[in-house]
Amino acid sequence: MTITLHQLRRTAEARLREARVDTPDLDARLLVEHALGLTRHDLFTRANNPVPEPDAARLLALVERRAAREPVGRILGHREFWTIDLALNPDTLEPRPDTETLVEAVLRALPDRSAPLRLLDLGTGTGCILLALLAELPNATGLGVDLSPGAVAAATANAARNGLAERARFQTGNWGAGLAERFAVVVSNPPYIPSADIAALDPEVREHDPLRALDGGADGLDAYRIIAAQTPDLLQPGGLAGLEVGQGQAADVAGLLAVAGLEPAGVFRDLGGVERCVLGWKRS
Repeated sequence: MTITLHQLRRTAEARLREARVDTPDLDARLLVEHALGLTRHDLFTRANNPVPEPDAARLLALVERRAAREPVGRILGHREFWTIDLALNPDTLEPRPDTETLVEAVLRALPDRSAPLRLLDLGTGTGCILLALLAELPNATGLGVDLSPGAVAAATANAARNGLAERARFQTGNWGAGLAERFAVVVSNPPYIPSADIAALDPEVREHDPLRALDGGADGLDAYRIIAAQTPDLLQPGGLAGLEVGQGQAADVAGLLAVAGLEPAGVFRDLGGVERCVLGWKRS
C-alpha cells in the first residue's frame, strides 16, 4: 500500500499522541526529517509524494522508540542548545532549555564580552554551557572538567563540531580538585535531584540520562557543598560563579556561596518562572 509523506507524518503524530508523548507533533516532524533526510520545507513541498516502503518502515521504527519514551535527542544522536549543536552519548546528560538560563545570566553579568576571559565548567557533560559561552565570547578560552572519560570525549568532539576546539579543552577530574589555574568565570550544572525523587522522574530522564548526572544526594545539595567550598580558590579576584539549581534550591545554594565568601550577584528564573540559577562574585 502506497503512503504519502503527509499521511506518514500524521501516522507518526497519532502514534506519539497515543503514547502520551508531551510534544507529538514536534517530535514526529523531527523524526520524519531525520529518517527521510528531509528539510522542514520538504515536508510541505513533497507532502503528497509517495514514501518508499523501506523509508516508511525506518521512520516508524524510530517512532516506536519515541513512543517507548526514548528522548528525541537520543534517537537523533544530537541536540540543539543555545546557538550550537551537540552530539550526545550515554555518558552525558541531554542538555535542557532550562540550562540556557544560566548561559544568559552569565553573559548579562559580564561587563566586557570581548575580554580574554578564562572559563571553567565543572561537570561539563556535553560541554554545552562552556561551548555556548565561548560562542558568545570571541576572545575567551575555557576548560571543562568531568569525572566521566566518556563525557570528556563527547565534549571534546562537540568543541570540534562547533568550531571551538582551539579555545576549549577538556579533562577528567573530580569537580575542581587539583586545579591550579584561576578563572574569570566558574560555571556548573551539577546533579541536584534528591536521591529519593529519582524513581519518580519521567522515563525520558530516569532511563536515559546517566544516574551520576542526576543524583544530588539526600537533599540534592551534595555537589553544591563541594563546588561552593572550592570556588573561591578557583576564581580570580572579581571573578563570577554561576550555578544551575533545581526547583526550590536557589536560597540554599546562594547561602552556600555566601558562606564560602562570595558576594550575591542574583537569582534568575527560567521561562517557566522557576528560580533556575544563582550567581556570585568574588571580591576584587
